[in-house]
Amino acid sequence: ENFAEEIQPGVDGEAVANIPVKAFFLATRSQNHGFGSINLGSMQAEYGPPNIVSPTSSRTPKYIALGFRDMPSKAIGMQLHENLCHNRYMVVFQYGSAVLLNVEDHEVDLFLNIARRHASGLLKEEDMRKDDYTIKEKPALVEEMQGGADYIVLKHLDIDGIRIIGSVLGESIALEYSESRVDSKVKEFAEINREMEMTGNFNMDRKTLFQLVGAANSILADIILKVGLFDRSEIAWREAKYAQIYEYLREEYEVAQRFGNLQIKLKFVEHNIHFLQEVLQNRKSDLLEWCIIVLLSIENVIGLYEIIRDSTAGPL
Repeated sequence: ENFAEEIQPGVDGEAVANIPVKAFFLATRSQNHGFGSINLGSMQAEYGPPNIVSPTSSRTPKYIALGFRDMPSKAIGMQLHENLCHNRYMVVFQYGSAVLLNVEDHEVDLFLNIARRHASGLLKEEDMRKDDYTIKEKPALVEEMQGGADYIVLKHLDIDGIRIIGSVLGESIALEYSESRVDSKVKEFAEINREMEMTGNFNMDRKTLFQLVGAANSILADIILKVGLFDRSEIAWREAKYAQIYEYLREEYEVAQRFGNLQIKLKFVEHNIHFLQEVLQNRKSDLLEWCIIVLLSIENVIGLYEIIRDSTAGPL
């Protein structure tokens, strides 16, 4: 199928190009190269020009954009076509997200495998997160952009537009994965609380509790540091039309609100962790008290034995 067929007349008779966008979160934590889960350096070394779309940012980006001409899947690797509607694009983020533009459903695995070859800590397919979106390109549009339900209409889609849209969708899908992690921790503590309500006790060792502490702390750190959820986009900072797209999509995906909800849930987890730490500390204190009592009892028994022994021995 050729995506040129997706260019259809709008309600006013003007041509509208429908460009599908698919966002995936496929890797969690790096095991080999520190910060991030996808090695952008090795990916850039493998593909390089002409597939790498050079960034306009002056800073070292946490992502790279790849472009491929509209051709049979096995022939990927030629230079970019001038018409974006005839190209496949992929924006890959160091923290584990990949956003595909103009890629058909049957081509998805082919493109994701490009990222998988350079990733560590890959998620199982059933644990991956996916989101679908649509970009509508309408040259006759008076404004630079218009919003809609699960789509955005742009007067013109260029490389910086792809980067901006890809960055918000990549952050959103990573945030969704973090939300699922936090929800699992909340559920875990809810079950612990239910057990304490039923039995008046809970079974957890210090190692397991510390693992929960580490997991809760890493979720927030990953979102703020790795994903850079509140880092200002340099492209959006530089030009107003990109800032408009950026702010609209972040509002559409409720990024700030979802992060706020995530923090509330993490506060619940933190409160439970603090409570369980106190319980374990009290258990340790109780154990020490019992040890002292046992030692004192042993000392008393030994002392009593010596008194009895001396009294029964009598004078020589």
